[in-house]
Amino acid sequence: MYDVREWRHVFKLDPDKYISDDDLEKICESGTDAIIVGGTDGVTLEKVLDLMARIRRYTVPCVLEVSSIDSITPGFDLYFIPTVLNSQDAKWITGLHHEAVKEYGEIMNWEEIFVQGYCILNEDCKAAKLTNARTSLSKDDVKAFAMMAEKMFHLPIFYLEYSGAYGDREIVSEVKKVLEKTTLFYGGGIESVEHAKEMSDCADVIVVGNIIYDNLQAALQTVQAIRSKII
Repeated sequence: MYDVREWRHVFKLDPDKYISDDDLEKICESGTDAIIVGGTDGVTLEKVLDLMARIRRYTVPCVLEVSSIDSITPGFDLYFIPTVLNSQDAKWITGLHHEAVKEYGEIMNWEEIFVQGYCILNEDCKAAKLTNARTSLSKDDVKAFAMMAEKMFHLPIFYLEYSGAYGDREIVSEVKKVLEKTTLFYGGGIESVEHAKEMSDCADVIVVGNIIYDNLQAALQTVQAIRSKII
């Protein structure tokens, strides 16, 4: 069983975006701790299956971040289930989750499932708009969501999501201080070695996504930056 508490760097691939076989090989052989397959829109079962099959040629752990019930398929090492704690629509907190468990609960392998307490902080991103997230939060608001994730709900992951924008390092750092057992993931706007190093000083795990499609070399360098810090 994989232990996300030991991870430091993951790549996130969008099933709705094209990546060549050569580029995918570089990503999978980069030394990253895992590949997360997930996206906000255009995610279909066919696209998820195709990307999973291509990643499966390599030994890197492969995770499905579930964005819709229709795209769930066996074959992944782990399944991340987001619950958007700052959503103003109960569907994104417990609603879709209830539907999924009602349908598949008796056959689910619960040891492969990790619930992520999401806090989305970029009001302009697709995920914020889709989930009707309340993004105008103070530092204390965000810290409170983090404490809820750990102390009330005992979630294994708290995910600060800035999706497409580089986040507030001070907020990430302050959130980390209130978490003892829950693993802090950070995602959003990591486009350079400097960004990777800075956010890895605050978060347990950094998630690198969009830059893969814009500047593969810069994306690969973020792995090297984290690895050099560990060594």
